[in-house]
Amino acid sequence: MDDKPVLLTREGLRKLEEEYEALIGERRREIAERIRHARDFGDISENAEYIEAKNEQSLVEGRIMTLEGMIRNAVVIEEAEREQGVVGVGTTVNVKTVEGDERYAIVGPAEADPLQGRISNESPLGRALLGHKAGDEVEWSAPSGVSRVKILTVN
Repeated sequence: MDDKPVLLTREGLRKLEEEYEALIGERRREIAERIRHARDFGDISENAEYIEAKNEQSLVEGRIMTLEGMIRNAVVIEEAEREQGVVGVGTTVNVKTVEGDERYAIVGPAEADPLQGRISNESPLGRALLGHKAGDEVEWSAPSGVSRVKILTVN
C-alpha cells in the first residue's frame, strides 16, 4: 500500500475513524450473519443472496483496508502550523469569479467534496490557490479553459 501522507483536518480524521469503527464492528457482523443465513439455504453455487453478501463483504473489507492506510498515514493539519493569511490546506478562501463570489475550504484529497465547497489541495484550482493571499489574482486551468479568480479573504 502507498505510504503517501494523507492530509486531513482533525474533523476529517475523526470521520474516517468513525467510519472505520462502524465497518469493523457492526457492519462486519451484519454481513457475517447474512452469509450464515444464506448458507443455510443449501447449495451456495446458485444462491443469489449468498453471492451478494460475499460481494458486499469483499467491498467492505476493501474499504477497511483503505481506511487503515489513510488513518495510519494521516497528517493532521493544525491551525498553528499555517501561515496566517496565506492559502494552505485547512484554510477557507473566499474568491470572486465571473459567476460571482464562491467559498472553498482547502482540504486534502481524502476530504474533498466539491459539492460542499471542500476542494482538494491537489485539484487544479486548489493547487493554483496555494501560497496566495487576499487581493491576489490567480489563473488556473479549468476543464473549459483558463480561468481567473481573485482572492477576497483567507481564513
